[in-house]
Amino acid sequence: MNLPPLLSEDEVHQRASELRIWKLIDDHHLVGVFKFKDFKEALEFTVKVGAVADKMNHHPEINLSWGRVEIIIFTHDRDGLTEWDFIFAGEVFDIFER
Repeated sequence: MNLPPLLSEDEVHQRASELRIWKLIDDHHLVGVFKFKDFKEALEFTVKVGAVADKMNHHPEINLSWGRVEIIIFTHDRDGLTEWDFIFAGEVFDIFER
């Protein structure tokens, strides 16, 4: 599998500025915090995100708690942000908006 290249700092900042909910941390990873009315809704969202992650073969760090899901994204094999991370962030946001 060919990994995409790391994005330049300018590309990372440009793409991050277009995202809603996601925050850019240390020009290295994206963090999104998604809030729900209860644990069940947060868990259902987490399962949906997991299915997309498996399909894309791009697996985030997910922290699930009552009414809250925190997702951390970066390309581990590149140790930074690539196009895949921003595509995945968009997919996760789409799940949240449904």
